[in-house]
Amino acid sequence: MPVTVLAGLAVLGALLGAFVLLVAYPKVPSVDALVDYQPKVPLRIYTADGALIGEFGEERRAVVRIDEVPLLLKQAVLAAEDERFYQHQGVDYVGVLRAAYSNLVAGGRRQGASTITMQVARNFFLSSEKTLTRKLYEALLAYKIESTLTKDQILEIYLNQIYLGQRAYGFAAASQIYFGKALKDLSVAEGAMARCWPGSRRPPPASTRS
Repeated sequence: MPVTVLAGLAVLGALLGAFVLLVAYPKVPSVDALVDYQPKVPLRIYTADGALIGEFGEERRAVVRIDEVPLLLKQAVLAAEDERFYQHQGVDYVGVLRAAYSNLVAGGRRQGASTITMQVARNFFLSSEKTLTRKLYEALLAYKIESTLTKDQILEIYLNQIYLGQRAYGFAAASQIYFGKALKDLSVAEGAMARCWPGSRRPPPASTRS
């Protein structure tokens, strides 16, 4: 393909991108809900000596700070979901190209290219419909989130918000449900299997989205 044609396509792509930003970006919702992240927590009843005797609520959740999450579990999640999480700015173009190549050439199960930031954007603000418009807003929201929050803040929200089956939201709650122990007490093997826990590939119910 002639160099002039490639240059023309590049210019066209840049103009299209600028148009999308001018038209679509102002319509991207505020990410204040993430800045002041306050997830639903169940009502818990304890005895006088601190023993848990009852828990009520649709969602099982135990919120943890990022520095309370075992390193091995964080590494397992990043390896499975977004290995370049700390390198990209919300959208991983390397991952997009890799997924596109795999889908076009390798065949079989289709690969996605959603980053952890894009998953946070989708779960909080968007529907799960597979349309070009939704993917566009997902990418724009990811950029907005990345410009507002630190990487560790984004990862902390993801680890506390993702649906993992059995009404468990977040890895701390799932650790209690599937292994009967606190997140910090997981064994090396249990932590390494984090993304294989039951229900971990199911999409969150619509009630978790705003």
